[in-house]
Amino acid sequence: MRLFIAINFDEKSKNAIQQISDEVKKHCKQGRFVKSQHLHLTLEFLGNVPSTQVEKVKSAMDQVKEEKFTIKLSEIGFFRGRDGHIYWIGIEENKTLLDLQKRLHKALENQGFILENRLYKPHITIGRRVKVKDTFLPEKLSSEIKQVEVDVDKIDLMKSEHVNGELVYSIEYTRRF
Repeated sequence: MRLFIAINFDEKSKNAIQQISDEVKKHCKQGRFVKSQHLHLTLEFLGNVPSTQVEKVKSAMDQVKEEKFTIKLSEIGFFRGRDGHIYWIGIEENKTLLDLQKRLHKALENQGFILENRLYKPHITIGRRVKVKDTFLPEKLSSEIKQVEVDVDKIDLMKSEHVNGELVYSIEYTRRF
């Protein structure tokens, strides 16, 4: 099973993020944009995990204690790519979010999972292989982006699979705060 742990968004937040994504899309020559139902904030990517190990993931998630908190969106950015860039919306610096991700990472390692050890940069991917036109000015979306706040009261273990040629995410487990 291809798994990751994420913060999923309520409909109001997804709609606000989708509107921002749609504005970026208007200024593109090419790109594949993330569908609204797939918008999320990844905390930890696990990759292919045998079904026999899923209980260990759940156990690690249950070890992470947290109170409800709020995240705020901050900016539009991108990671460079050869065939276009990966566009994302960043998250305002948030100690609670960073601490949550660190504790989750450690709990998963303690369960025997081998994880990437690069610096966690929280972001919401909105498009891949994106090439924007010269007319795109991301700063024009700045005030709209900074108005979006998301209440976080749970994390979800997500399964990613292709069903009939379509990408489908399904929640395998939820850890409520």
